[in-house]
Amino acid sequence: MNDDRIVAQTVGRALSTRLAITSMGEKTFYVTTPIFYVNAKPHIGHAYPTLVADTLTRFYRQRGVDSYFLTGTDEHGINIERAAAARGVALTKHVDEIVDEFKTAFAPLGIEYDQWIRTTDPGHEAAVAKLWRILDERGHIYKSRYEGWYCPNCNEFKEVDEKTSDLVCPTHERPLERLAEESYFFRLSAFQEPLLDHYAKHPEFVQPDVRRNEVISFVAGGLKDLSISRVSVKWGIPVPGDPKHTIYVWFDALSNYITALGWGTDEHQKFARYWPALHLVGKDILRMHAVYWPAFLMGAGIELPRTVYAHGMLLRGGQKMGKSLGNAIDLGVLKRHFAPDLIRYFLLREVAFGQDGEMTYEALIDRSNSDLADGLGNLASRTLTMVRNYFDGHPPRLRNEEQSETEDVSSRIEEAKRRFDEEFVALNFSRGLEAAWAGIARVDKFITDNQPWKLAKDPARRAQLESVLATAYEALRHLVLLVAPALPATSREIWNQMELAGDPLTIDPNKAVWGEPIEVSKIDRISPAFPKLDKGKIMAEIENENAAPVSEGVEAEDGGGKQAGNESAGLQAGMPALPEVPALPGPPATQIITIDDFAKVELRAATVLEAEKVPKADKLLRLIVDLGEPQPRQILAGIAQHYAPEEIIGRKIIVVANLAPRKLRGLESNGMLLAASVGEDGKPVLATFTEDVPNGARLK
Repeated sequence: MNDDRIVAQTVGRALSTRLAITSMGEKTFYVTTPIFYVNAKPHIGHAYPTLVADTLTRFYRQRGVDSYFLTGTDEHGINIERAAAARGVALTKHVDEIVDEFKTAFAPLGIEYDQWIRTTDPGHEAAVAKLWRILDERGHIYKSRYEGWYCPNCNEFKEVDEKTSDLVCPTHERPLERLAEESYFFRLSAFQEPLLDHYAKHPEFVQPDVRRNEVISFVAGGLKDLSISRVSVKWGIPVPGDPKHTIYVWFDALSNYITALGWGTDEHQKFARYWPALHLVGKDILRMHAVYWPAFLMGAGIELPRTVYAHGMLLRGGQKMGKSLGNAIDLGVLKRHFAPDLIRYFLLREVAFGQDGEMTYEALIDRSNSDLADGLGNLASRTLTMVRNYFDGHPPRLRNEEQSETEDVSSRIEEAKRRFDEEFVALNFSRGLEAAWAGIARVDKFITDNQPWKLAKDPARRAQLESVLATAYEALRHLVLLVAPALPATSREIWNQMELAGDPLTIDPNKAVWGEPIEVSKIDRISPAFPKLDKGKIMAEIENENAAPVSEGVEAEDGGGKQAGNESAGLQAGMPALPEVPALPGPPATQIITIDDFAKVELRAATVLEAEKVPKADKLLRLIVDLGEPQPRQILAGIAQHYAPEEIIGRKIIVVANLAPRKLRGLESNGMLLAASVGEDGKPVLATFTEDVPNGARLK
């Protein structure tokens, strides 16, 4: 066994022990996801930790552990103000609509949370104010003045060297803003040694180890006091006793993990029952959860979380997947083409939790076909079909004298169960599922080696046939129980086809005894739990859904509503229509261009970094785009009536890169984006790509 495996198992055993103990002496498990920022729509990056938390909750509940799963939305801060303003809607309407979109997006994925917290909930706001007062009364808060470079997407000031550093957020790749204002500060510097001491005494507190080392290095390098209020932000919780200040959005948001359980109110029974928590967070927000949050709790005299576990990022084409970068997997596409269990299984099996992992539609199809259709699905189908055909649907049961003959299969199943639990407790989901699939492979081999289809032809070997299928059916029973948290819908489907009583998600696989008497009805209905996916057909459908129409240029419009820039309506792909075909007359000679003319036009791929409406110009958007050049470009586009700024941020677009600069409304436009003109009103539809293309790539 290698060193990494030993470390993982050691941490897993430590974590398992802590998860099982509370001050009440009862076994409880409390897991949280980050609460998601409602400045834009949900994507698979949001669903990833939520699916993991849901699976963990199902895992512990199945084993009799009293469990609670919290998720929700972060609804305050300057970015929310800007997003609502860009849409031209009231703040409350904006956040309500985005929250509904998150809930609607998560529901088809089979996510069943116990509570959805919103930071606009009155109970949360009151409890945050109480936490502030406690820290203030204990001398941990003071008023001063702050000036620095701020990222509104991170809601965080960034340490930069103005002489040598680009003033761009390294996470969101967007320009930082200079802020200078009066602020309240939290004495974070006073908690440097207490934090380092806690990390040393509780190695499970920050995981995985590579992230723990990063946090220790950051804290050991020295902590500065933290600005925890804003005068420039109005959408948030007022500072108690000084309402011109708004509580820092991270102080507000982090507090949700305890306010959701009733901390700070008279209804605090859930807090006493479930706290402390396992926090699942993205590595980009680890500092807030592993440094700021425990320091706040220490200052208030509240027990710290059990573990802050930083998962990796979902990548596509080697880039972080997210709304800001415009390369997110479309949740709508996933819903239309893939069952929820396929998505859940892929994320748990393909992506090693704690590490970055690639996700593509093609890889999802391949994993589904190899592991689910050809693996568990095939085992279930062949076993149940033979039981129905050879035993009239009545599953044979193992006799005591036959147990020794199938001991290898039963021992492999028990080993799979032991390893599955060990790895899931350590949050090594991929290895846990690998152990389960090793059990599936062993049963498949057992069936193939014994060839029950041949045994069925010989009446003298009826007893052997009965033993083989009894073993296969019993193994399938244990395996379905084992994988139920990771495949909740299809495990129930297979369980029902097996005509077994109860719900596999409520039966502890470790209490299921090999060969025990069970209640089972006649097997009649058999259908594939995981139909084979046609990769070519599905990918063609997805590409058709994402395909852009023939591109036309959409240029900025001036204040009078006239099209600015070149007189040409745009560029068309392909050859001009042949003039000798009457039904398709060729264009006027003045519009015909040669291939040399076309070669003069430099079309390049770009990503929209920023977007905002141009004041007093209803049709203009000001875009900052990345063409892979040292500095981003500014482009003006007349699409404001059809695209809200937040809709276009992160989009991959096509830009005419060598167009002469042009001034509109006092702003210079250095390029032109391409779009199709659709319908009688000429609605623009942005031209884009169906595959990942690096910024600056030239179209030919």
